[in-house]
Amino acid sequence: MNIQKIARYLIALALMAGLTGCGNDVSESDPATQAGTQSRTVAQTPSDPQLAAFSGKVMEKQDVSPYTYIRLADGAGHESWAAVPQTPLDIGEEVTLQGGIVMSNFTSKTLNRTFESIIFAAGLIRGSEKGTMPNPAGAGGGPAGGVQSEGGPHGMDFQSSGGSSGAIVPFTGVKVEKTTAPNGYTVGELFAQAADLNNRKVTVKGMVVKISPNIMGKNWLHIQDGTGDPTQNTHDLVVTSSAMPEKGTIVSLEGILAADKDFGFGYRYDVLIEDAEIVK
Repeated sequence: MNIQKIARYLIALALMAGLTGCGNDVSESDPATQAGTQSRTVAQTPSDPQLAAFSGKVMEKQDVSPYTYIRLADGAGHESWAAVPQTPLDIGEEVTLQGGIVMSNFTSKTLNRTFESIIFAAGLIRGSEKGTMPNPAGAGGGPAGGVQSEGGPHGMDFQSSGGSSGAIVPFTGVKVEKTTAPNGYTVGELFAQAADLNNRKVTVKGMVVKISPNIMGKNWLHIQDGTGDPTQNTHDLVVTSSAMPEKGTIVSLEGILAADKDFGFGYRYDVLIEDAEIVK
């Protein structure tokens, strides 16, 4: 695997959980060190930078800093091993993984065992909290079509679109006047001029049509103003921000435009406004 692919892999892992290396075991703290010799499978993406969840009862667990390894059984004969940020858990407890990257033939040196398949997950939600789990993709769950890692199995392709493939909000029909800020643009203009505006500070005004809270320490807002082309998915703009406006409110946001932002593993945005602040 070349350096670029390794870098993309590390970024994708960071998106899932901040699973970066400060642990006691190189294998555990940096799964990318094994990536060159294993196949990689990515589950369906139901949201912004998260992957599909697995729910089940904790049948076995072991803490190996910085992870807790757990074996889950879903009650229908399916089991899965997962590694989550170290978490106190009880045997028999019902949990739902908050997405993850599936790795094949992953060797844990500390545990002295190789997992045929294991999910490195962003975290988990306990059974009583399942109703609070964000599902930024909305009612549809997964994207239109499957995803895979480069050269991966199943004959599925990454989906590339205006936003992450599983997270685009359908056109709402909202109409919002363009901001009067000197660096102001409509959603449609940002998509059309993305290459020229890359790495520049821009302002956009629109309605917040969806919020994916607290992913990678940021809130992922979907903004629409009635411009853009729904057939090309250029009507729905994703903005990351520490601000948390209410869904349905109209806000002006200023941030840095990133064109063709590709985190790897299917998380690609034609346009992404990063670290935005609400402005008047």
